Order: sequence, then structure tokens, then C-alpha cells
Amino acid sequence: MSELLKPMDAAQMAGVSYPTLKQWIYQGKIRSTKTAGGHHRIARSEIERVTGVNRKLSKRGKPLGLDSISGRNKLSGTVTEIRYEGLLVQITIDVAGQEITSIITSDSARALDLKEGVQVYALIKATEVMVIRG
Repeated sequence: MSELLKPMDAAQMAGVSYPTLKQWIYQGKIRSTKTAGGHHRIARSEIERVTGVNRKLSKRGKPLGLDSISGRNKLSGTVTEIRYEGLLVQITIDVAGQEITSIITSDSARALDLKEGVQVYALIKATEVMVIRG
């Protein structure tokens, strides 16, 4: 059986706010179980299913891939629109029904082979949003 998480811990693992996680529960986007006291608990495997994140560790127990990035605001989403304008590209990402827009270089968009429908992660650091192909 997968470890059961409190909603606050599950939200942190998923990289979303507590209210967003609660909405996911109410909308049926994520499955939870209720304790005898009526509190929601979410299986770690359910968070991994929804976010597509499965914590990967090296042989030394150090994080690999996306987990090795210091930024914790990693939001999984789908590219819904791409607009090329010379050296820059405007990318719109749907994250659980919310849109995030990022401006990146055309070279980066081509290197990531970004197209509508592609799964990506939006990394949010201060006022910047970086895109990582998921």
C-alpha cells in the first residue's frame, strides 16, 4: 500500500497550493480516502499518477532529473498555444485548468520540440517561468 499523505503534504509534493489540491479532490481529478474523522488522505502513488512525477534517485540516493532542480514550483501541464515572433516564442500551458504563459527563445522552443499537446513542466522562480519538456 502506498504511503497516505495529508492534503497539505500532498499539495507540496504535487507543486500546487492546498486550495488547488482540494479542488482536484472535489472535481474527481485526484482520488482520496477519508479517515474516520472525515479528513482526506491521498496516496503518494496517486500524486505521482496525477503529476507524472516519480521521485528518481541515483545509486547514492541523490535526486535525478527534474527532482535535482532547486526550484520547487514545478507545475505539470500541456502546451495549448505557441506563438513565434522572431527570436522569442510565447507558450501557453494549461495547468489543471489554469493558463500559464511563458516567453522563451525560439531556439529553446525548437530544442525542446514544443508543439500543442506536448506535456511540459513550468518552473516558476520569482517573476520568470521556464519550460521543461515533460
